[in-house]
Amino acid sequence: MEFRTLVDLPYKELALTHFDKMLLLGSCFAENIGNRLVSNKFNCEVNPFGVIYNPASIAYGLRCLEEKRTFMGADLFEYKGLYHSFMHHSSFSASSEAECLNKINTSMTSAISQFQELNYLLITFGTAYIYEHKRTRTVVANCHKLPDKEFYRRLLSVDEIVQMYVVLINDLLKKKPDLKFIFSVSPIRHVKDGMHGNQLSKATLLLSLDALKKKFPEHVFYFPSYELVIDELRDYRFYADDMLHPSSVAVDYLWESFGNCYFSQETKQIMKEWGEINKALQHKPFDPNGEQYQLFLSQIVLKIKQLKEKYPFLEVEKEIKLCRTL
Repeated sequence: MEFRTLVDLPYKELALTHFDKMLLLGSCFAENIGNRLVSNKFNCEVNPFGVIYNPASIAYGLRCLEEKRTFMGADLFEYKGLYHSFMHHSSFSASSEAECLNKINTSMTSAISQFQELNYLLITFGTAYIYEHKRTRTVVANCHKLPDKEFYRRLLSVDEIVQMYVVLINDLLKKKPDLKFIFSVSPIRHVKDGMHGNQLSKATLLLSLDALKKKFPEHVFYFPSYELVIDELRDYRFYADDMLHPSSVAVDYLWESFGNCYFSQETKQIMKEWGEINKALQHKPFDPNGEQYQLFLSQIVLKIKQLKEKYPFLEVEKEIKLCRTL
């Protein structure tokens, strides 16, 4: 007897490998999966603008990367002693304009380089609600806690999202005909929209992605992160203390489901071998300067080099350097 509703997963629809270059943009699911991919030595850039929730800002972010944009002082504003960008998360904010721009453009340079040779775009929508800054008439990715009166708030329509992304996807496919898009909807509930408003928002996103999948069946794919948490796990014990974000157990489950969909046995074997080395790297020694620990580090370096010989495409120089500086 089955005591839960299982979600149909898109098994073997795609096969992500360590050769592929990926870019992840969007809500916290993109961040969670992206960080797992990075820690498992996949070739990824994760949220170069920080966490972004709405489809319009994500689309604009992709345009910035496509156009190789550099952000300038005119793109920033000062509020409560910090410089911010409406397009960036507060982690990019700084006490000086120069520092803020340096953070932003360093991230942009890395992401633009990745964007030039991209194989996969993984995009997670969080909400269909947008905030438009009244003075600049621009949709913002982050309000940076400015007063509500400075923004118009509204729900994007399905047609708006679909039209926006049809143009964007067509433009990107002209330059990268083999590019694949994996879309998902964040399971995080946006209670500021109200519980009914949150459901309307998620429904708008789901309908939009279903339409895009039908328009681009060879290029657009959907991973059901929202359904896995809402329908399959379906219990508050799989939420964090705020009752809004998935718990660490739920994130583990999403990662496992993602891997079962998109990782081949060879890819999983590489992850297993690297995982054993990565676990050793996390070891905290009793005596960091002791001979025994130095021998332990030299053995890790040897294992990393052996893995590199086996899989030459893995980027492991950072870990080798780390071992030699400890």
